Amino acid sequence: MNIFAHLISQQLHLAEQGVENTLALLDLGCTIPFIARYRKERTGNLNEVQIAQISESYDKLKEIGKRKETILKTISEQGKLTDELKKRIEDCWDATTLEDLYLPFKPKRRTRAQVAREQGLEPLATLLLLQREPNPERAAQRFVKGDVTDEEMAIKGAQDIIAEMVSEDERSRNLLRSYYRRFAIITSKVVKTKADSDEAAKYSDYFDFSEPLRHCSSHRLLAMRRGEHEGILRVSITTDDEGCIEKLTRTYLRGRGACSDLVEEAVVDGYKRLLRPSIETEFAAISKEKADEEAINVFTENLRQLLLAAPLGQKRVMGIDPGFRTGCKVVCLDAQGNLLHHEAIFPHPPINHRMQAKIHVEQMIDDYKIEAIAIGNGTASRETSEFVKGLDTKHHVQTFVVSEDGASVYSASKTAREEFPDEDVTVRGAVSIGRRLMDPLAELVKIDPKSIGVGQYQHDVDQSKLKKSLDMTVESCVNSVGVNLNTASQHLLTYVSGLGPTLAKNIVDYRREHGAFTSRAQLKKVPRLGPSAYEQCAGFLRIPGAKNPLDNSAVHPESYDIVAKMAKDCGCSIDELIADKQRRSQIDIRHYVTDSVGIPTLTDIMNELEKPGRDPREQIEEFEFDPNVTSVDDLTEGMVLPGIVTNITNFGAFVDIGVHQDGLVHISQLANRYVKDPNEVVHLHQHVLVKVKEVDHRRGRISLTMKNL
Repeated sequence: MNIFAHLISQQLHLAEQGVENTLALLDLGCTIPFIARYRKERTGNLNEVQIAQISESYDKLKEIGKRKETILKTISEQGKLTDELKKRIEDCWDATTLEDLYLPFKPKRRTRAQVAREQGLEPLATLLLLQREPNPERAAQRFVKGDVTDEEMAIKGAQDIIAEMVSEDERSRNLLRSYYRRFAIITSKVVKTKADSDEAAKYSDYFDFSEPLRHCSSHRLLAMRRGEHEGILRVSITTDDEGCIEKLTRTYLRGRGACSDLVEEAVVDGYKRLLRPSIETEFAAISKEKADEEAINVFTENLRQLLLAAPLGQKRVMGIDPGFRTGCKVVCLDAQGNLLHHEAIFPHPPINHRMQAKIHVEQMIDDYKIEAIAIGNGTASRETSEFVKGLDTKHHVQTFVVSEDGASVYSASKTAREEFPDEDVTVRGAVSIGRRLMDPLAELVKIDPKSIGVGQYQHDVDQSKLKKSLDMTVESCVNSVGVNLNTASQHLLTYVSGLGPTLAKNIVDYRREHGAFTSRAQLKKVPRLGPSAYEQCAGFLRIPGAKNPLDNSAVHPESYDIVAKMAKDCGCSIDELIADKQRRSQIDIRHYVTDSVGIPTLTDIMNELEKPGRDPREQIEEFEFDPNVTSVDDLTEGMVLPGIVTNITNFGAFVDIGVHQDGLVHISQLANRYVKDPNEVVHLHQHVLVKVKEVDHRRGRISLTMKNL
C-alpha cells in the first residue's frame, strides 16, 4: 500500500499521507463523492477530481502489479530470470518499460530468428556483433551443418537473430520512441474509389492531409480514424527512416569492416521489418488513447453541465413533442411529474387544424393549471413555439424550448415501459420533455449518456473508459445536488453514493409499502441496507418537512450531535439555530474540533445551516429566437442573432439559432482573446449573441462568431 501511495503522491503532486488515507477509504468501499464531502480531514481536503485521479492511478498500478506477477512467472519457467532482471521488473511501475523488459522473453510465433537459434547460429550472431572477426565467411564455415547448407545461409540466419535482438532491445525502442515523439507525421489520404461518394464528403478535409503527430488535435485524429474505419481514408504514422537508421547504426556499429557491414544490414532489416512497425503501432495506440482521453473529458464536462442545468422546479408543466405530419403530442404533468392527461394536436401543415389545436391547448392549460410549457427542440419546434406564444391564456405561462436528444431512446427503454406500461412511445417522449424542464438531472439519468447528444466522437472512443467516466460524472452530479428520498425514482436513487440498483429498488419498495420516509434513520429498516451503505448514502438523501430539519440538509447524521451541541450552547433548538443568523454568527467552530472532526467539516456544517438543502444549480431563464429567421435561407453574413449553446467540443461550441441546423463558433471565434478551452467562455444551454460569419449550403455548415459583440 505504501509504495502505491508514494508513487501516486509523486505522480499527482499530492501529500502522501492524504493519498494513503484516500486509498484506505477506497479499499473500504467508500465512494468518491462520500470521501470528498465527508472525509476531508482524512484526505487533507482533496476534491472529487483529485480523489478520482488517485482512484484511477491506483487501478492502473494494481494492473501493473498483476502483470508483473505474470511476467516473473513466465520468465522464471523459462529458467532465464536473473537476480538483476528480477529486481528491475519488481522495481518497475511503468507499463511501457515493463513490456520492453519482457519482450525478449515473451512467447511468440516461430520467427526467422527462432529458426536460426534452433539451427545453432546464436554464437555466430554474437561473434558478428562483437565486430572483431576479419573474415566472417570463414568463421561461418563452422556452423555449416544440418539444415544450414553454406556460409551465406549461416550468416543470413545470424543476421536474423541480430535483427530481432535490435528490435527487442530496450535502448533501440527508447531511441526510436524519442525520435517519433519529436518527428512523427500523421498522414491521411482518401481511398481513390471512394473519393466521389456521398459518404466521403464529410471527410474532404482529410483527403490529402498531414501534420506532425504531436500537433494533431484529438478531434482531427478521431475524425481520421473514423474515416479509416469506414474505408474512406488511409491513415499512417511515419517518420524519417534515414534519421532513425542513422541513430540505430550509431548505437550498434563499431568502426568499419566486414562484420560491421553485416551488422549494419541486420540493423536496417530489424528496423524496417520489426522495429518500425512495432513503434508505429505503439504510437497509433498512444495517440488514439490520448485523443480518447480528450474526447471523453469534453463529453463528461458537457454531460456535467447538462445534468446540472437550471431546473424549473416543482411546477405543473405541459410537455410538447412537436411534429408536422404526425402532429404534436401534448402531455400535462402535475408538480411531481405525474402524467395527468395527453392528446395529439395538429396545428401545422399538412393537416393544419390550428384553431382547433389552439382551443384544446388553452383548455388544457386552464383545466390542469399549467404554469410552464416545455417544447422539444426537434422538427417543428420553431413553428410550435410561435403557435404557443399566440395562445390566449388566463394567466402568464412561461415557455421553454428544451433539448429532446435521447427522448426517443428513453421512450422505448425498459425504464419508460415500467413507468408507463399503458402508454405508447410518443406519450413517453413528451413526458420526458416536460420532466426535463422540471428537473433535468432526475430525468436525464434515465438515458444512456451517449444518446443525449453532447459528445464528440463518443462512438469512436474506448467504450469501457467512456462508460466509467460518464457513470462517475452522473454519480458526482446526483450527489452534489442531493436527492429527495420520497420522490426520487429508482433510477435516480441508483446513482446515490453507496446504493446501486438493488438497494434503490428496495428503497422504492419500502416507500410504496410503508409510505413516505419521515427520517433518515428509517433507511436502516430498508432490507439489505446495512451500516456501511447507510453511512455512504444518508448525507446525500433529503427529506423535506422532516421532524429533524437536518434530514433535509447535507449535514451527515454522524454530525447531528455536533449541531445539537451548538444549538444547546446557544440556548436554542436546531430549528431556531437554522433560522437565526445572529446566533450562528456567534459560534466559534474551533470549540467543536475533535480528533475526527476538523475545521473543513465544521465549515461545511455552518454553510449548510445557513441554507439547508440548497440547490447548487442556477435559475432557469426564458429565451426567444429572432422571429425573422426561421431557416438557413434567411441567414446573411454579418447578421447578429440570439442563440443557445447546445454542444461544446475542444474546437469550439455549437449554437442553436432557430434554423434547424446548429452553427459552429470555432474556438478562435469565441472571444477577442486567445481561448485554450471553450469552457472558459461558454457553457451548455447558455444564452449567447452570435454573428453569422459564413453559410456553406453544400456541406450544410453555418460558421458563427462571438468576437466584437
